[in-house]
Amino acid sequence: MVIKNYFFDTYVFHELALGNPNYAKFNSVVNVLTCKLNLMELYYTFLCKYGKDIAEVHYDKFTKCCIDIDDEIIKKAMDFKQEHKKRNLSYVDCIGYILAIHKGLIFVTGDKEFEHFPNVEFVK
Repeated sequence: MVIKNYFFDTYVFHELALGNPNYAKFNSVVNVLTCKLNLMELYYTFLCKYGKDIAEVHYDKFTKCCIDIDDEIIKKAMDFKQEHKKRNLSYVDCIGYILAIHKGLIFVTGDKEFEHFPNVEFVK
């Protein structure tokens, strides 16, 4: 069995938490990374939809997966965003995508704007 290394964007954590069967294959994946910006988005979404207690649980559950973002990643991500400015790419997703590439991870997302980019596993 080949072990893959993944970077999960916010969408993935949200769908896993809600039990979306299309994401079931990621339940047993142990090599998952993300960044605090993705958890920030997740926390806010859950805070608005389900309340503070649920938001806290899911934020705390995934903090062990977080890696730092250095200045070079931020700059490269903004270069990428500018290069694709006709698409509706979020700042957080651009940072995650470039961070995934830099760390040799597959960027997993359900965001249709990233569906055809290299190094992306698109799951809806």
